[in-house]
Amino acid sequence: METLSVGQTKLTWLNGGVTHLDGGAMFGVVPKPLWSKKYPVNEKNQIELRTDPILIQKHGLNILIETGIGINKMNDKLKRNYGVTEESSVESCLKELNLSPAHIDMVIMTHMHYDHACGLSKWEKDQLVSTFPNAKIITSKVEWEEMINPNIRSVNTYWKENWQAIEGQVELFEDEIEVLQGIKVIHTGGHSDGHSIVVIHEEDEKIFHMADLMPTHAHNKPLWVLAYDDYPMTSIEQKIHWIPKGMKGRVWFTFYHDAYYRAIKWDENGEVVDKVLRKRN
Repeated sequence: METLSVGQTKLTWLNGGVTHLDGGAMFGVVPKPLWSKKYPVNEKNQIELRTDPILIQKHGLNILIETGIGINKMNDKLKRNYGVTEESSVESCLKELNLSPAHIDMVIMTHMHYDHACGLSKWEKDQLVSTFPNAKIITSKVEWEEMINPNIRSVNTYWKENWQAIEGQVELFEDEIEVLQGIKVIHTGGHSDGHSIVVIHEEDEKIFHMADLMPTHAHNKPLWVLAYDDYPMTSIEQKIHWIPKGMKGRVWFTFYHDAYYRAIKWDENGEVVDKVLRKRN
């Protein structure tokens, strides 16, 4: 498991499973000859996208960003449609760290799409129960409201199986919330109406977790937004605000979906100055 330590904060990437989605959808109106130079594509025009939660450990607390795609949350048709070739092994990753799901104190959900939220619940016999029974689950009020009342477009990505077992653990916020000293969750909108990012400030360094505003390193251009985005102009506005600021400040950008990088530092010209690579089999 790859790690990144910044001051008193340690990040560890867990194995949450993998999907393969259409590259054109992931890069929107950007022509394939451009985006395919930045991110590999297979013969089905799909790109590999991890769904790997980030474990944050600080001041004795264990905090997850996202939860992976879970286990047995999709039938064969959904697995085929979403290109799932590997399901979650978050619990075994935690075991390697001498932890269990019961040790997770908080789960930060940047948004509640299936590929981020399936790991919130799990099957015990024929019943869905909370995977992390002792955790507060943080998400924006706007996101939660759409999760439980999806519209005609979002009903395919907000699943009742991912919220009914955990609704008593949810803590909502509006604009932003500091969940622990130096760790803020900030509502941005864009990818979804309730989408948020995570900003970690540790001593003289910062980490920006842009979630699905920048799902891979190849999405670091403000205009390269997803066809999946519900509000693409909001995504662009937020990327214009956060990405140049992060590059100028040499912050770490971390990823949930990227199959090649766990984290990157860019300079103001977009050149990589430091990185954490994902170990590939």
